[in-house]
Amino acid sequence: MIRFSFALALCATAFSTLAQQPAPAVPPPVFAAPNLTTAGVKAMAANCAPCHGTHGKPVPGSSVPGLAGRSGAEIADIMAQFKEGKRNPSVMHQIAKGYTESEMAALGGYFSQMPR
Repeated sequence: MIRFSFALALCATAFSTLAQQPAPAVPPPVFAAPNLTTAGVKAMAANCAPCHGTHGKPVPGSSVPGLAGRSGAEIADIMAQFKEGKRNPSVMHQIAKGYTESEMAALGGYFSQMPR
């Protein structure tokens, strides 16, 4: 019984010591570098197609705005407003959070080159 009590006390001391040590630092997540090549921007723009239509042209009668032919700066600015929560919440305020400023500018430039 004495051995058991001693072992129990030893375990309690060890666990107490472990509990007092700070948790190891978790490294921040590593994100892929923006792919701002022509192919990379085209691939990002394909993510817009389900709502905004192929090449930024939604189907006729859609309530979703078209992107084709709009100012690149305007598109980037609107995306930034969604990202910052300055526009009415929609799925866009979540989607925009996944893009960097340079990616939003590249998408704006891509759609500005598309004919309306």
